[in-house]
Amino acid sequence: MTYIKSIKARQILDSRGNPTVEVDLITKNNVIGRASIPSGVSKGINEAIELRDKDNNFFLGKSVMKSIYNIVNIISPELIGKSVLDQINIDNLMLSLDGTNNKKKLGANSILAVSIAAAKAAAIELNIPIYKYIGGLYAHSLPIPLVNIINGGKHSNASIAFQEFMLVPTKGENLIDSLQIIHKIFYQLKYIFNKKGLSTSLGDEGGFTPNIKGSELVLDHILDAIYTSGYEPYDDIGIAIDCAASEFYENNQYNYSKFENKTETSYIKSREEHVQYLSFLVNKYPIISIEDGMDQNDWKGWKMLTNEIGDQIQLVGDDLFVTQVNKLKIGIEKKIANSILIKLNQVGTLTETIDTINFAKSNKYKNIISHRSGETEDTFISNLCVAFNIGQIKTGSICRSERTSKYNELLRIEEYLGKNSYHPKWGEIN
Repeated sequence: MTYIKSIKARQILDSRGNPTVEVDLITKNNVIGRASIPSGVSKGINEAIELRDKDNNFFLGKSVMKSIYNIVNIISPELIGKSVLDQINIDNLMLSLDGTNNKKKLGANSILAVSIAAAKAAAIELNIPIYKYIGGLYAHSLPIPLVNIINGGKHSNASIAFQEFMLVPTKGENLIDSLQIIHKIFYQLKYIFNKKGLSTSLGDEGGFTPNIKGSELVLDHILDAIYTSGYEPYDDIGIAIDCAASEFYENNQYNYSKFENKTETSYIKSREEHVQYLSFLVNKYPIISIEDGMDQNDWKGWKMLTNEIGDQIQLVGDDLFVTQVNKLKIGIEKKIANSILIKLNQVGTLTETIDTINFAKSNKYKNIISHRSGETEDTFISNLCVAFNIGQIKTGSICRSERTSKYNELLRIEEYLGKNSYHPKWGEIN
């Protein structure tokens, strides 16, 4: 047995310049497992609690020294001497220390940092890749990347209600081939924007933030870039959208004008009108996936949307399910959506995340491993994706190092696996 000797914690900065937690978990053999935790700006109301100090004199209230204190003074004394190879016990011990249903006492950011650091240290101790330690001998599948190319909503200042527009290579032979396709379209889109005098500034996740009003104009430009790059919609590339609908859901209506700077009543849609609009977009454009198409509490709307287009495309619950088994159970019972976004910090431990992944798989819901808008250089989600042969990953655009670090880790894994690696086509994802 190799045991935990010490746990160190510090405050570092994420990709938005906000403080976040980093942990070094050190074993008796002086192996260091290091983990840093991202943060979202568009959050589901049922996510596990991210502990912040809320002292406006320090980082405008966003410092995480309370989390650091909890790790060093509450979590660490209980874990020192425990086997680093016993992940379930480590996570359950921290859950019992917290004792709340949303981790509000110790903070999900505190608990998750230790949880991931332990898994990393264990993998190093056993001298095996992280993905193999977590997933076992049959971890070998590289995911299809859902690559952010335009940011809207809360992720930018663009006049676009929907939060993310992504490219999805549907027939890449391998990961580098898929990224090459994205690269060509991404820079073709930049060329088109520059030619039209549109902004090519980047949003939180590395996508462009053009001064375009409305989703249809955005989709028209994306389609133009696809064709002029020499690719065919559906055959070579598809489009994915993250509506983040909870961010513009007000008074039981979908108020696009919250982000699109419009006041006409046509920009305030009823539940039924919003569903029909999404259906219209799916039939007009090569959209193959929609995430958070409805508000996180609009179960009636989700049911309508699933009935309308759930047999045509992937419908992903993010704020709806928040990576938690009990929330996903409700969706499965109500036959709502058909996929779940997996974000570790929405639930707070590696063990609970794995439980959700396995529960989704057993009920034939697709998993998509995801980053957050406020990221770090930590590449753990790349390993998590390969560990469970999950066919899709969201980690932002192909620029900004906190995003590309995840793709680069996947490329290293692909090289390591060699001929044993597998890169699915879109229709092959389970």
